[in-house]
Amino acid sequence: MKTRKLGKELSVSAVGLGCMGMSFAYGATNDDESVNTLHRAVDLGVTFFDTAETYGPFTNEVLVGRALKPVRDRVVIATKFGFKLDLEKSGPAAMIGVDSRPEHVREVAEASLKRLDTDVIDLFYQHRVDPNVPIEDTVGAMAELVKEGKVRALGLSEASAATIRRAHAVHPIAAVQSEYSLWSRDPEEQVLATCRELGIGFVPYSPLGRGFLTGAIRNTDELAADDFRRNLPRFQGENFDANAALVAKLEAFAKDKGVTAAQLALAWVLHQGDYIVPIPGARKLHHLEQNAAAADITLSAGEVQELTDIIPLGQVAGKRYSDASLAMTNR
Repeated sequence: MKTRKLGKELSVSAVGLGCMGMSFAYGATNDDESVNTLHRAVDLGVTFFDTAETYGPFTNEVLVGRALKPVRDRVVIATKFGFKLDLEKSGPAAMIGVDSRPEHVREVAEASLKRLDTDVIDLFYQHRVDPNVPIEDTVGAMAELVKEGKVRALGLSEASAATIRRAHAVHPIAAVQSEYSLWSRDPEEQVLATCRELGIGFVPYSPLGRGFLTGAIRNTDELAADDFRRNLPRFQGENFDANAALVAKLEAFAKDKGVTAAQLALAWVLHQGDYIVPIPGARKLHHLEQNAAAADITLSAGEVQELTDIIPLGQVAGKRYSDASLAMTNR
């Protein structure tokens, strides 16, 4: 697989693997199946794996650490801190606020190192910006972990361009992670340009629209009762139907090109810049293999524009998150 750089510190596969769904948010999970998928990813040349303390909580880090331990020297593992957790709950309900106090940053790092069973976290993200803690204080605490050799590189998630600049002035930021895809284009307003200017890698999560852009979800009844996508506006009622009509156009384009809609959506993201490394989730082997193969798809400038026009800005029905969750983004 081709490689790309995240900042100056990290060289990773052009397509990474988001591991959240293996333990969290998308219904029933199967650890054995997930371990097989993680091992197959390494075989395919995937070297970039994304997890977080909140996924479970905690269980995803343990799973990823255990599965990748035999190849630890060949992979880059990213994890995140920054949520306040209610451990009486599980899944998304466990996240009850944000907490990026310097002492909490260290607490999570130490715990994540143990759960991942590793000596160093390759990429340590702030999961969401904490409005009650100056970003300089949070990044200062993260930088101390770098000095101590417990973290290799620093990242932010769903941060505004202004916050990225302030953070980068304290310590180099290697990567910014935010939702980005054909149907979620908010980073194009300021964040992508800021990353290009400062030499920061950009890591799109949900580059397949949480599975919607694959065309495989025909109605929400197909989703598990505890699948959190049932609560997302774009997956509900008339919004679902309107968005499905847009995805049908994507599927037609993909058929003509001889690829899947998922591969075409990923190829579009990859063609937005060589500093961009998407992390589509996958629990099943065939989904992983399709996603990895997208790194080899070449699109002409005309095809990129045609894809962009298929799902125009402003025509996606519904917000990407609930209002409460959106309030924690772009801070």
